[in-house]
Amino acid sequence: MINWQVLGQLISLGIIVLVGPAVIVLLYLKKSNL
Repeated sequence: MINWQVLGQLISLGIIVLVGPAVIVLLYLKKSNL
């Protein structure tokens, strides 16, 4: 039996961990261009 709530939390946490730094890098690049 898979606990979907825990699985969903792990997936969302993984997405935040992967996307977070990417967003920071994009914002940094946009600021450096200006």
